[in-house]
Amino acid sequence: MLTAKQTRTALSLRRASSLFALPSALRVAIYSNVRGFATPASQPATPTASSLESRTPPYTKLLRNLHDVRKLLPSRAFTLAEKILYSHLGENAEESLLQGTSNGRDVRGKATLKLLVDRVAMQDASAQMALLQFMTCRLPSTAVPSSIHCDHMIVGERGAELDLPNSIEGNKEVYDFLESASKKYGIEFWPPGAGIIHQTVLENYSAPGLMMLGTDSHTPNAGGLGAIAIGVGGADAVDAMVGAAWELKAPKILGVKLEGQLSGWASPKDIIMSLAGQLTVRGGTGYIIEYFGEGVKSLSSTGMATVCNMGAEVGATTSIFPYTPSSHDPYLYATHRGAIATQANAIWHSPGAHNLLRPDEGAEYDQVIVMDLTKLEPHINGPFTPDLSTPLSLFKDAVKANSWPETFGAGLIGSCTNSSYEDMTRSESLVKQAKAAGLQPRADFFVTPGSEQIRATVDRDGILSSFEDSGSIVLANACGPCIGQWSRTDEVKKGESNAIFSSYNRNFPGRNDGNRKTMNFLASPELVTAMSYAGSTTFNPLTDTLPTPSGTPFRFQPPVGQDLPSLGFASGNPVFAPSAAAPDASAPVVVSPTSTRLALLEPFDAWPTSASGTPADLTSQRVLIKVKGQCTTDTISAAGPWLKYKGHLPNISENTLIGAVNADTGNTNEALDLDGSSHTIPELAKKWKAEGQGWIVVAEGNYGEGSAREHAALQPRYLGCRVIVTKSFARIHETNLKKQGIVPLTFANESDYDLVNGGDEVSTEGLGGVLAKGMKGEDISTMKIGLLIKKKEDGEVKRVELKHQLSRDQCAFVFKGSALNLLAARGQ
Repeated sequence: MLTAKQTRTALSLRRASSLFALPSALRVAIYSNVRGFATPASQPATPTASSLESRTPPYTKLLRNLHDVRKLLPSRAFTLAEKILYSHLGENAEESLLQGTSNGRDVRGKATLKLLVDRVAMQDASAQMALLQFMTCRLPSTAVPSSIHCDHMIVGERGAELDLPNSIEGNKEVYDFLESASKKYGIEFWPPGAGIIHQTVLENYSAPGLMMLGTDSHTPNAGGLGAIAIGVGGADAVDAMVGAAWELKAPKILGVKLEGQLSGWASPKDIIMSLAGQLTVRGGTGYIIEYFGEGVKSLSSTGMATVCNMGAEVGATTSIFPYTPSSHDPYLYATHRGAIATQANAIWHSPGAHNLLRPDEGAEYDQVIVMDLTKLEPHINGPFTPDLSTPLSLFKDAVKANSWPETFGAGLIGSCTNSSYEDMTRSESLVKQAKAAGLQPRADFFVTPGSEQIRATVDRDGILSSFEDSGSIVLANACGPCIGQWSRTDEVKKGESNAIFSSYNRNFPGRNDGNRKTMNFLASPELVTAMSYAGSTTFNPLTDTLPTPSGTPFRFQPPVGQDLPSLGFASGNPVFAPSAAAPDASAPVVVSPTSTRLALLEPFDAWPTSASGTPADLTSQRVLIKVKGQCTTDTISAAGPWLKYKGHLPNISENTLIGAVNADTGNTNEALDLDGSSHTIPELAKKWKAEGQGWIVVAEGNYGEGSAREHAALQPRYLGCRVIVTKSFARIHETNLKKQGIVPLTFANESDYDLVNGGDEVSTEGLGGVLAKGMKGEDISTMKIGLLIKKKEDGEVKRVELKHQLSRDQCAFVFKGSALNLLAARGQ
């Protein structure tokens, strides 16, 4: 075993190659010394520890279920998404499809589907709370195959060889907990450095016809391989992990027909960047986006995944591409899953009635958008929102018209959206062109491989060397700057307006570096690469030239690459292989009672009741804050340095709504007490909780957009919130609120938002009745809920009407105090 001094000496070596290229024994020793307990028990050479059988969708059962569904809806032609969803209903099919749907005639947007999912994947930040909730159920193992991926807590700064060991050491307590719980419950544990959850899932778990949940909003990435993969909060993941049905309002289906094929600078990223501009961040809410058409055949598996990944930015439930043998079979074989390709191919060739992997002839979409890939040009989206989409040819004018910075300081490629072999090779082709012309990037340039498999392969094939020779910094196989884990070294001060370009998927204010003035412009990795050599936001690599040392103007040629490596994928360092999926009841779960990072959960209190024991209406609540403008899950529960408290609800609650703008004062993170005194929002929430004063939040549209951040529901609940009233909600967040016992309500008339102010006293009318009847299974869809508002200033009382979208089970969640409380009660 290396001593600490030897470890520091080894880590201080600055070499062209990274720490991972050190001799295996030295690499394992360094890794083990820093990581302590969190060390794999074995080092398998295969890319995954679980059997291929456990990673294969249960096709026989799904086909049988689909047959049963056709009996219930004999005249319906199904889309691909519907086939996969409905085949996961099992014994719940009749209740799900016929109840409240005019006997099956009006399923989309009406039915409440109770789905039995095949798999769960969790990233390390959200897995902490998911596991803490799962542990309260006292089960010996998970009911479905599950995995944990340590990717969110690794800070990007100076390169993988320093950043990864530092992050392992700094997060050792959390990694020990996650690994020990994984060992006890039979969860595959992918250690820090193994890769980003979505790339790892694509390489190992996603498959045509699969249905999975993931505790991250970009879980739909797996739809690139023909899976239904949905981002959820931890409580939803627990439903699946304990074997309970997971509930989903049947989505509508948005069809996107792709024609032609991409060429030149246009990339798969530009498909979804253009679509985001058309749909906006709200346009996909309540829909599954299903791609079809001849243009699909021109895309690679990883290109399809990129498109599905960023579908989260339009609010879609998920996105899916059809099983496409020409693209999917080679990828499945290259990732050691040829047997899945064989089964999928056989199903795909089956007659329509028995074909799980194709839409039925005549299947209808609720909306269809047609996109000609031949005419698609590169797009740049941002700043501050992923749906502000500008074609590259118009971007220079947009920069000048909006007075955006004309230079930028950093270009960043990789992330879960764009870190495939195809992305890396296309970007490298531009780096090689620039090197031949004697050019170096003018902006700092960062490269993030998506997984150890990708890193090892691009290292073997000389691609990493091309990047490093150009002065690029290769970061760890992790999320890093994309989710705020970035320690910038370019001396940009907080509050200083500046620009960066990235191939990431999300660009809300403050998301990447904690500076709300940093403008992150999203683009394909090849476009980010080319523009980094100019360092100018107005540079167009299709038309503009760069000066060279020789004096000859240089213009980039279109990027070229390959979707799969000619020599196959390298397996990478075995130290990053996952643990075995075998539960060990004797294994202790490591949680220190004095920890500031982890805290065992106490059940939330139940809903107040009347004298008869039925749900009561809320009375004498106060409006903690009226939020103005965009309120994302980053606004409600900030990431970055706060990620270290994801497993400690009291500590992370100190950041609740600190990014919210008070509509009454115009100030960020300010709430006014009844005496007019000013507090931070979490300060006043804690004060009112201690005083027994219940409170609510009032906000504008698409409240809770962005990450599938369960803490954005847990934290307000912990601090005493019972109701949130908005103009509209983002899907995942609305579900998360209900799971934690908070009732999400919307204004029947959006202009009534203007009638409420912070500090007003509010009471509900009819909410108790809705909960009571809903729990009995009665139809509550048309029941009215009122909000009585007693103005803080003069006591004037106003009444506004509110709407709800509560199901039977969700009414029970709220009444019991949380979904977890209900699960515990049913298990007694």
